[in-house]
Amino acid sequence: MLKSERKFPSLPYFWSLIDFKLPSLNPYKGKLDRAQTVSDLAKVAKKRVPKVVFDYVEGSAVDEVSYARSRDAWDRVEFNSKVLRDVSLIDTSEIILGRKVDLPIIFSPTGYTRLMHHVGEPAVANVAFEKNLVYSLSTMGTTSPAELAQAVPGARKWFQLYVMKNRKDSLAVIKQAKDSGFEALILTVDTPVAGLRYRDNRNGLTIPPKIRLNTVLAIARKPIWWLNLFTTGKLEFAAFRGWDKPLSELAGLIFDPSTTFADIKWLKSVWDGPIIVKGIQSVADAKEVAKLGVSGIILSNHGGRQLDRGPVPLEILPEVVKVVGKKVDVYIDGAVMSGLDVLSAIALGAKAVFIGRAYLYGIMADGERGVNKVIELMRRELVNGMALTGARNLKEVRANGAKIRS
Repeated sequence: MLKSERKFPSLPYFWSLIDFKLPSLNPYKGKLDRAQTVSDLAKVAKKRVPKVVFDYVEGSAVDEVSYARSRDAWDRVEFNSKVLRDVSLIDTSEIILGRKVDLPIIFSPTGYTRLMHHVGEPAVANVAFEKNLVYSLSTMGTTSPAELAQAVPGARKWFQLYVMKNRKDSLAVIKQAKDSGFEALILTVDTPVAGLRYRDNRNGLTIPPKIRLNTVLAIARKPIWWLNLFTTGKLEFAAFRGWDKPLSELAGLIFDPSTTFADIKWLKSVWDGPIIVKGIQSVADAKEVAKLGVSGIILSNHGGRQLDRGPVPLEILPEVVKVVGKKVDVYIDGAVMSGLDVLSAIALGAKAVFIGRAYLYGIMADGERGVNKVIELMRRELVNGMALTGARNLKEVRANGAKIRS
C-alpha cells in the first residue's frame, strides 16, 4: 500500500488557512454577508420586524393565489442557450426614457416604506442613485416628493399616481412631483377599489400601528424596531398628512372606480413629461393604452395584492411586446425575486422589470445595506445567467429568447 510522505508542518501555510473574524456590533451583518439569495434576506427580515409588518410585505389578496401563480410562471421559464461565445465582457445596461441605467431593474413604488425601516424611501432612493437606477415614489409613501428630492437630490425619480375621486387632490400631488423634479408619472390603473387583504385585516394593520394589548408583546419581541418607530418622527402618509382614519377609508378617497381611458388623456393635459401606465393585465388593454401616446406600460397584477386569480403578467408578456413593443416601452412586475427572473423578463421582450417585495425584504433585513445587497445579488445572478446563455448584452438576451414551459 502507498503511504503519504510525512513532513514537518509549514507554519506560514497553517496561518494562511486561519480565517477568524471579530464579531460585529451589528448582529445581523454576518447573516447579510452570508445571504446568497433574496429568499435568504427574507428570512433575516422576518426576524427583525413585527409580524404585522412582514405579513404586509409578503401577503397578497384573498387566498394569495395570484402571487403563487406569478411565482410559478417565473420558475417555468426555460432559456435558449448558446455556447462558444466570447462572454468575457457582459453589459447589463439599458436606455430608459433616453438615459442609461446600469441594470434593467427599477424600484417599484411601495407604500408605507418607513413601516419596514425607519429611514424609509430615501434609503432605497439612495441605492438607486449609487447604482445608477430609477426609484419610484408612491402616492402612499411615508416620505413626500419634496422630502425625497432634498434627501437624495441626484437620484432619478418617478412618481406613482392614482387618479383620485377629487381631481383637485390628484393635481395637488402632481404639482408636488413636478416642483420636486420628478421625471415621469406612473399611473396605477388596477385599483378601482382596494383589494381584500385578509392577512392585514387579521393583523389589524393601521398606519401608524396602534398600541394594543398584543402590541406590548410585539414590542418585547422587536424592541429595536419599535424604538426606531418612536424616535424618528410620526409615521404617516406624506401626501395626506394628518390622516388618522382606517386604511380602508383612505383607500376609498384615493381609488376612483369611475376612472376610464379618458383620464389618461386628462393626465396628459396636466403633465408634460413621460407617463407610464401600471396595472395592464390584457393584450387588449395594452393596445388601447398604447394608442393614447404614453411612454410605457407595466404589465402588473399589483403583486397579487388586488385581484386574486387574475392574469399572470409574465404569461402575456411575449404577445404584448409583439403587438405594442414598437410603440411603447413594455415593463413587468410581480414576484421578481432574482437576477434570473430579470433575465427571463428581458429574454421574453421586456424593457426592464420593477421590483417591490425583493427590496422591501432587503430594507427590513438591514436598511440601506439590505437594499444594496438585493441589487448586488440580482446583478450577480443576471451577469452569470447572461454569460451561461451566451449573451453579452440585453439585445443579445432578447435575440436568444426564452419560453415558458407548460
